[in-house]
Amino acid sequence: MSTDATSAKSPFNASTERVERVLCFTAHPDDIDFGAAGTIAAWTAAGVQVSYCIMTDGDAGGFDADDHHAITDTRTEEQRRAAAIVGVEDIHYLHERDGYLEVNHVVMKQVVKLIREIRPQIVLAMHPERNWDRIQKSHPDHLAVGEIITRAVYPALENPFAYPELAEAGLEAYKLPWLWLFAGPESRENHFVDVTGHVEQKLEAIRVHASQHPDLAAMERTVRGMLGHNGRRAGLPEGSSAEAFHVVSVNGSRTIAGF
Repeated sequence: MSTDATSAKSPFNASTERVERVLCFTAHPDDIDFGAAGTIAAWTAAGVQVSYCIMTDGDAGGFDADDHHAITDTRTEEQRRAAAIVGVEDIHYLHERDGYLEVNHVVMKQVVKLIREIRPQIVLAMHPERNWDRIQKSHPDHLAVGEIITRAVYPALENPFAYPELAEAGLEAYKLPWLWLFAGPESRENHFVDVTGHVEQKLEAIRVHASQHPDLAAMERTVRGMLGHNGRRAGLPEGSSAEAFHVVSVNGSRTIAGF
């Protein structure tokens, strides 16, 4: 599978890597649409099976105090509709409390279980490092997702003696090839995906999360500006749009067990 991607520093060659399944982890409904909906639209258009796992229900989100009792149902439906716009139907929730997500073995075990079930070539998640240039990217739940996923991917996912009850239930250890992280510091980003042809899908998906955006016009201007900034950083033609990731090779040709 090939996606239109570019970066001199990237370890990932989109023209040669075989990608059939991708599993995305985020903290809240709408995180994935801001971070990677363009890339996901490109993947699904190429026949890649993309799944989402959202760790909280987004129960602390929204702005309307009168209707806040229904915010979980609202956000779940928003995420379902937004996912469908970019070709995703498989959505999982861990039902952690919004704003209280923590790194612990209860959550890590659920993550390992789901990755072993789906066995993707790419796990995409939020970055564990704080972005001091734009701290809004670094909600504590976002950072927790990054740390949970990073710890789950190595070593627990590929260690048959980690959470042994999973292996006993038939979910064998799995060596993940690639970890893609988003919303981290720009200095960490080493891979850009040209999403110029999917900007409108991305914005349409974001607009669905109306409960979270009191000013949709300002949101759209900001997103377009960020995509254009990434396009320039990637060295794409003027007017192009890109999404940026920190791509990590977890298990590749140079990987040695235990190193």
